Amino acid sequence: MKNRNILFFIISLCSLSLQSVAQSEPYEMTIEGVKVIVHPSHNQLISVVTVIKGGVQNYPAEKQGIEGLAIRALTECGTVNDDKNSFKDKLDKVSGQVYGNSMMDYATFRLNCVLTDFDIVWPLYSDALTSPKFDQKEFLRIRQDAVNMIRDSESDPQNAIDKYAKKVAFRGKNYAKDPDGTEAIVAKLTVDETKKYYKSVLNRGKLLIVVVGDIDRNLLQENIAAMLKKIPAGPAFNNKKEAYAPAKATFSSTKKDLATNYIQGITGAPLPGTADYNAYQLAMNIFSNKHFLDVRSKNGLSYAPGAWFAGGSTSTTNIIVSTTEPDKYKKVFDTLVSKLKKDGFTAEEVKNEKAGYVTSVYYRQETNDAQANSLVNNEVQFGNWKRSITIKEEINKVTLEQVNAVFKKYMGNITWVYMGNPAKVNPALYAPTSKPLPKSTVTPAKKN
Repeated sequence: MKNRNILFFIISLCSLSLQSVAQSEPYEMTIEGVKVIVHPSHNQLISVVTVIKGGVQNYPAEKQGIEGLAIRALTECGTVNDDKNSFKDKLDKVSGQVYGNSMMDYATFRLNCVLTDFDIVWPLYSDALTSPKFDQKEFLRIRQDAVNMIRDSESDPQNAIDKYAKKVAFRGKNYAKDPDGTEAIVAKLTVDETKKYYKSVLNRGKLLIVVVGDIDRNLLQENIAAMLKKIPAGPAFNNKKEAYAPAKATFSSTKKDLATNYIQGITGAPLPGTADYNAYQLAMNIFSNKHFLDVRSKNGLSYAPGAWFAGGSTSTTNIIVSTTEPDKYKKVFDTLVSKLKKDGFTAEEVKNEKAGYVTSVYYRQETNDAQANSLVNNEVQFGNWKRSITIKEEINKVTLEQVNAVFKKYMGNITWVYMGNPAKVNPALYAPTSKPLPKSTVTPAKKN
């Protein structure tokens, strides 16, 4: 009898252990028509991210910056139950964080706190999202802060050329818009139109919620349902993806009195969810290292040359460099690209990059916030949050042939922009002209 009791106890422990494992797995549920993704964290912290899909697709060019201002107003202008100071005092007492951000493809509104403080922080978070006050006085303050930040960013040459490159490359397209807006536009935004804009995008059809933390499922459902019932329903958001494929190489320049010259190039790249995406990620990571080695280490042309693949609703390949010798840089760049297109990457390079990339992905996901970011991005861009967990298997399936093929396919015509001394650069090196060169004024020497 004693042995049977011991056996029953062991079986019970095993059953509890299996239940614990099952409950520790990520899962999704639908609450009031909104997808909610939950990833247990195995720590005492909790992160909640409410996503408003659309980003720059949600507003016209003449109102760029309005979403970022609206998201900031949620916590800086008070709520129906708390003014700004009361709201912040309550958060400070428990070291909770509630804040938001607007980006190219979506906006996020976040909660971070210790699990034991969730009952205190959640009502503040829910109020800010669903019942913001948009106080006039506080709005004018944050609007001026936004204008000041735009001025500061424009004084940074790297930020300035990035904005310049996007305006040139995506003229007339969604990605030409800047989520931060321009000084001229943001300075004129009113509290009423910003509040109206926020109400227009706050609907359940645009929302996604991601939770990272060990929180009771029933409690989570109850809280989220109560919050979502305060938000109107809306049509499902249709993410409009736009491929970028310049028909020819182009060159645009703007004169700036700088200590060095800045060059940025943008060309196309595979869209999220397409067969080329993972292979191109590996190709560009390898290329970035080679680009850095050739430009800085071998030729000393730039302190920090960069090259990267940015995957989004409009995916892009990006190259940037600051240099006093832009023409020499272009020759080094062309030589490197031509060699890689001819000879390709090696099997060893691809093997090492696979290991390095997967390690970096998991290394960056050590915090709750980082895990939430990964889940959000994979769900919004790929329609598959589970990709954040299965990325290792996907990357390992990529072949050397695929990596070489996609590099040849996408590293083609580039939209180049230049900021600095125009006398230092030969535009024809960046965008060969179809016009004939002028006749030489040098008289050939006569043969003896």
